[in-house]
Amino acid sequence: MQTTGFHEAVETLVRQDKRYHPEAYAFLRDSLEATIKRRKKSRKDAGPHVGAAELLEGFRLHALDEFGPMALTVLDYWGVQCSGDVGRMVFNLVEAGVFGKTEDDTPESFRDAFDFREAFVDPFRPSNAGLNETKPPEV
Repeated sequence: MQTTGFHEAVETLVRQDKRYHPEAYAFLRDSLEATIKRRKKSRKDAGPHVGAAELLEGFRLHALDEFGPMALTVLDYWGVQCSGDVGRMVFNLVEAGVFGKTEDDTPESFRDAFDFREAFVDPFRPSNAGLNETKPPEV
């Protein structure tokens, strides 16, 4: 399989599979790069391969960092509604020759990894601690 440039591959993919916005692919690439940087900071002897679980965690963290409470809205606009969508985009890029994979990598390893609403909405919900507590009147 011939390796192509990222932007050219994305243009082709978006024409073939209209489910995902081009920005979603760029964000996925940026998430991978951020994951690799985070990995280098935390462990020195990590190999070059990033598996599904690590990439999904990096994707989640990057979305929260970049978009905060708007993460779910932005991802939904781009057509990315679940971890399985991230896997489909990864394997679209693998098939285009942009990303690599090992024999252990499968689209199934991305399915149902986490709930998007829990991952991108719950961190911004106010905690219930202290909301129902009333202070005694001062005398």
